[in-house]
Amino acid sequence: MSIYAKLTELAITLPPVAIPVAAYVPFVQTGNLVFLSGHIAKKDGKPWVGQLGKTMTTVEGQAAARAIAIDLMGTLHAAVGDLNRVKRIVKLMSLVNSTGDFTEQHLVTNGASELIGEVFGTKGLHARSAFGVAQNPMGACVEIDLIAELE
Repeated sequence: MSIYAKLTELAITLPPVAIPVAAYVPFVQTGNLVFLSGHIAKKDGKPWVGQLGKTMTTVEGQAAARAIAIDLMGTLHAAVGDLNRVKRIVKLMSLVNSTGDFTEQHLVTNGASELIGEVFGTKGLHARSAFGVAQNPMGACVEIDLIAELE
């Protein structure tokens, strides 16, 4: 099944690339690797503000991470022109805005990892890091970046 057929099956519409709000570009390709800049969680088009362990639950964080995965796939589509060219999702790095005693960053990040795996199948199995941070840009609850390898 093509990536786009899977997205249609899941009722996912890919968004356009977000305009950077600082001094960076949304993606860079070098050789057959594409590096996507960090994407923050958004809700209703605005930063999804919150802190895990204080104002948000793990389940809410997973929903935010899933939303980021959709944005990342939209940027990846813009970067490569056809998601079926993706040979492998290599790595995700997740920064979870969380309290010092919150320890479920890995579970929050599953919201993105599980969707990537569902959409890309075995090509979506990736290495990953999930960190707790004191803050993310604009107060966003989660920020995730991605590295993909192309055919």
